[in-house]
Amino acid sequence: MSHFTRKLILEDGSVYPGFAFGSPADRVCEVVFNTSMTGYQEIISDPSYTDQMIVMTYPMIGNYGITDEDFESGAIHAGGLIVRDYNNSPSNFRYTQTLSELLTEHDVPGICGIDTRALTRRIRDKGACRALLTSYDTSVEDGLAAIAAAPIPRDAVSRVTSRKIRYSRTANPRFNVVAVDCGIKTNIIRCLNAVGCNVTVVPYDITAEQVLALNPDGVFLSNGPGNPEDAGPVIELVRRIRGRLPLFGICLGHQIIALALGGRTYKLKFGHHGGNHPVKNRLTGRIEMTSQNHNYAVDEASLAQTPLKVTHLNLLDNTVEGAACPEEHIFSVQYHPESAPGPQDSRYLFDQFTAMMQEVKDHA
Repeated sequence: MSHFTRKLILEDGSVYPGFAFGSPADRVCEVVFNTSMTGYQEIISDPSYTDQMIVMTYPMIGNYGITDEDFESGAIHAGGLIVRDYNNSPSNFRYTQTLSELLTEHDVPGICGIDTRALTRRIRDKGACRALLTSYDTSVEDGLAAIAAAPIPRDAVSRVTSRKIRYSRTANPRFNVVAVDCGIKTNIIRCLNAVGCNVTVVPYDITAEQVLALNPDGVFLSNGPGNPEDAGPVIELVRRIRGRLPLFGICLGHQIIALALGGRTYKLKFGHHGGNHPVKNRLTGRIEMTSQNHNYAVDEASLAQTPLKVTHLNLLDNTVEGAACPEEHIFSVQYHPESAPGPQDSRYLFDQFTAMMQEVKDHA
C-alpha cells in the first residue's frame, strides 16, 4: 500500500508522486526550476515568481527554517514548492517558524520526496509547462482536465505592485530615486539606500507627470513577474521620461526599457532561475557570476533599430544580459545585482547609477 499523499501531474500526462508539506490546496501553475543552493525564503517571497511553482534543484530544503528579516516582500508569491528532501526540524538560532508553517499560513502547497533531477531534466529538455499539484488520489484524467480548464494568468504586475506610494529613507542622502514597483524586491531598496539614495516606491501605473512632480534625480524600474508586454503603463512611462531623467532597470525593468525604445522580447524555453550564471561585461571584458530569475529575454537583433547597445551577454546561451544608451542616461541589466543570498560581483551597478545621477546634476 502506497504512503504517498500528493502528486504532481504535468500537462503532458507525466506524474511525480510525493509527500505533502505546507497547504493541502490544489494548485495549477507553470513549473520552473531554480538552481540556487540557498535562499528558498527569498525565492518564494520574490514577486517575480507569481503564478509559478518552483522546483528546487538543491536537494535539502527547509533545514534553516524561516527568519523574519529575510523576506523579499510582504507575501509569499510562489504558487507552490517542489523539493527532494524537506527538513521540518530547522537548525538555526535565527529561525522563527518552519518553511511548512509559512506555506500553510499563506495557503501555498508543497510536495517533497519526488525525483527533482528527473523533473528538472524534463523542463530543461521539453520546456516550461503547466502542472497540477494535488492529492495522490486525483486521477490523471481529472488532473489534465483541471489543467486545461485553468485560465492562463495575465497582467501579473498589476497584482503585485504597490497600491500606494511608500518611502525608504537613508542617513545623509545624496539622491532621491523614484522606484517603479513592478514587483520590487526588498534588497533592491536596501542597495539603493546603501549608496545614498532616498527611495520613493510608486505603483506601476504612475504617470510621467506624477513622477516628474516628485522631482527625482533618477528613476529605477524594478523586477517583476509575467510577460513584459503586459506592463503597458510602465512602457508608456519610459517613453515619456526617457532623456529627461537617468533610468536604471533590473530584470523586468530591463525588458521594459527595451520595449519602450523599440526593441522586442521573447519567451525563453525554460527561463533563467538561480545563481552562478556567467555573464560577460562587454565594456570591461570581465566575467560576472550572477543570480537570475526571468522567463523572457530581449531580442538582440531588435536592438539594432534602437539607441540601445548590448553591454552584457550570458555565456551559457548568448542571451542579452544588459543594454545601455549613455546619450540618454539609460542602462539596464537582465540579472540581479542585489541578489541575497548570492554573488555580489555586480553591486557596482548601483554605484554606476549614482554616478550617472551625479553627472546629470553637475551639468544641470
